[in-house]
Amino acid sequence: MSIETDRIQAICFDIDGTLSDTDNQMITRIEPWFKPLRLIFSHYKVHKFIRRIVMGVEAPANVVYGLLDRLGLDFLLIRIMTQYSGKGFRKKRAFLLMTGVKKTLEILSDRFPLAIISARDEASAREFLSEFHLESFFKVVVTSQTCPHTKPFPDQLIYAARLMNIRPQECLMVGDSSVDIRTGQRAGAQTVGVLCGFGTRKELIHAGADLIIPHTSDLIDYL
Repeated sequence: MSIETDRIQAICFDIDGTLSDTDNQMITRIEPWFKPLRLIFSHYKVHKFIRRIVMGVEAPANVVYGLLDRLGLDFLLIRIMTQYSGKGFRKKRAFLLMTGVKKTLEILSDRFPLAIISARDEASAREFLSEFHLESFFKVVVTSQTCPHTKPFPDQLIYAARLMNIRPQECLMVGDSSVDIRTGQRAGAQTVGVLCGFGTRKELIHAGADLIIPHTSDLIDYL
């Protein structure tokens, strides 16, 4: 597996599981519910079990959102989330940044224009970037509210490429799930799957990733 580095003119990043350590954040939140299991099993086994639950929930959630998107009903979900947030019910989130990611973005942004391509809503995507002062690294931020369709449709990547004045085929899509890989493929871009998020190596291989690396911060070793 390899990528054609000479072809890359811009890099597009997913957020959850790629830049944000979302799975470990979720594990930390629900781990107290499984305290009784520690009386029987080791901490490592309990942690591994919870991680499997979190990763198992992510895939169906993507399927449901994708189905709503295809039916043109995703706007209802976004509207509910926006109203929920606007009425002050949503607490300010404390995100976790992947280890080494900020330095990686700093290095890459000196050489390539960077873009965010996320299925998150606009508010939470901007909130994440603001919390870690990452806004200056990205030329374009594309969320679920930007285009008619979100991942795994190619709309978001095509839109980002247009704003960066390059062809979609000159982009590199970096993400942790098969959804990210399919998005890049459908737009004609090269793809890199990272193993620090929700997706497994088997899933990323099956999706057709051009390259699979252990962690997002390892990307600089290949570019």
